[in-house]
Amino acid sequence: MIKITTNKGEIEINLFEAEAPISSTNFKQYINDGYYKNTIFHRVIPNFMIQGGGMTEDMQPKQTKEPIKNEADNGKKNLRGTLAMARTSEIDSATSQFFINLADNHFLDHGGRDFGYAVFAEVVSGMDVVDSIAAINTHMSNGHQDVPSEAIIIEDVKIIE
Repeated sequence: MIKITTNKGEIEINLFEAEAPISSTNFKQYINDGYYKNTIFHRVIPNFMIQGGGMTEDMQPKQTKEPIKNEADNGKKNLRGTLAMARTSEIDSATSQFFINLADNHFLDHGGRDFGYAVFAEVVSGMDVVDSIAAINTHMSNGHQDVPSEAIIIEDVKIIE
């Protein structure tokens, strides 16, 4: 179990370590390094997803490790409450950023429109916190769209197994 503590409340997640071993190991390494502390949820799109894990409060990207292999073909689906690795248009480009699906986003699944986005975990507690984050007004900031008007800070992420 992993606890994500935000300034809006706590979100507990379980990793799909058997189905997404590369993504799970990568996520745990960033946690163990303290990387996520004081990053933000920098992209919020209601009825779609909230994304975080790579930007500081002043919208500056943090230095990441090398990208990992995309595990979107692991059989897991982008359903409401699941976490997936964020990436660029390059299939194997995920590093630290992740998103929490606010709806069943089947078009993000493997083979839906392209290789897909690797689902590696699910929310087991705190979906009300996720929904409250999704309800926050957004604006443009430093050339980025859908940025929450008030900072949604990831204060800490801990493995609590």
